[in-house]
Amino acid sequence: MILPLELFVALRYVRSREAGFFVSFITWVSLLGVALGVAALITILSVMNGFEGELRGRLLSLSAHATLVAADGGVVDGQALADRARRAPGVVGAAAYAEQQALLVHGAEMSSATLRGIDPAREGSVTMIDRSLISGSLSALLPGANQIVLGRALAFQLRVSPGDELTVMVPAAGGDGELAPRIRAFTVAGIFEVGLQDHDATLALAHLDDVGALMSQRGATGVRLRFVDVFQAPAAAKALAASLGPGLESRDWTLENASYFRAIRIEKPMMTLILLLVVAVAAFNIVAMLVMVVRAKRTDIAILRTLGLAPRGVVGIFLAQGVLIGWSGALLGIAGGLSLAANVGAVVPFLEQTFGFRVFDADVYYVTEIPSRIESGDVIMVATVALLLTLTATFYPALRAARTEPADVLRYE
Repeated sequence: MILPLELFVALRYVRSREAGFFVSFITWVSLLGVALGVAALITILSVMNGFEGELRGRLLSLSAHATLVAADGGVVDGQALADRARRAPGVVGAAAYAEQQALLVHGAEMSSATLRGIDPAREGSVTMIDRSLISGSLSALLPGANQIVLGRALAFQLRVSPGDELTVMVPAAGGDGELAPRIRAFTVAGIFEVGLQDHDATLALAHLDDVGALMSQRGATGVRLRFVDVFQAPAAAKALAASLGPGLESRDWTLENASYFRAIRIEKPMMTLILLLVVAVAAFNIVAMLVMVVRAKRTDIAILRTLGLAPRGVVGIFLAQGVLIGWSGALLGIAGGLSLAANVGAVVPFLEQTFGFRVFDADVYYVTEIPSRIESGDVIMVATVALLLTLTATFYPALRAARTEPADVLRYE
């Protein structure tokens, strides 16, 4: 425990200029190093949280929180199953769907796509397709009208716009077992843009009945669900599948987009570890600074020991000095990191305008602004690790100071 006397002496040592310019310089470098490392870590983690939220929002804009499908891969009574699922607690939307891989052809252009049959009246309760439409409307997707809505990148590849006609081919086997694709002409009724390649370049939407007419088995392949809490969707969907009877299995957004979120889960800890090395280097500077202070203050230590100060008191003095420097840097870094993370949306445009560069060019990237989301758990983790590192760095110099022998030091004084 650090007593008031030890804290007072430590404050005098921190403010003293007698130790020399180099010691003072190392002291300030240590403090600023800790502050810079902590601020950078909080800012980077907040930006990564922001990108994760942005990615999750774009993925779920046209993806359901979960789906219920037949375990044998067959068709289900989509409307009846959706009505039953809609009454379950926690479910805010349910809609039948059918999905099939298809080849889209327009003139000399062709592209593979995921053809998804939807119920336009219910789709808005499951996804945010209405917000993503840049032309056309889902109301044009009437049964038997053979209307289709394409992602913007897919429409660009096929060189089509609303009103153009294209051919949809779905693989199927004939009666003799030979490949006999089903072919139907569709009219482009609209174009959507989510800002994610997986949707914009591969997804085509049509009415459920029109897609069912192209499939070898007519009917819905499953039901898409939306829950109140997206993070509870995996467990809730599994429980709902079990409650609706045998023969159903659930799939959720964490499995369908596992590669994206696995990459984030790997990158975030690695980035944290790399930036914590900055704080560790600053902590080693505190060790070097305190060792030099101990050598410079050997006479003072010896005098204090002869006046009755116990070795524990000497340890307390240098622990307090190191903690004052390290924790001041950590607190300064926390304040700076929180301020920067909260205003990164304004800081980046200012830097772009000042220095004439673009971080995310709108012609290249879907995301043109740097998102940021501060999470209290990350801030607490960074603060705790920084405080522990700087506290640990003070033990060796403090113990070395406590081993100073007054007789050896004062012999020739």
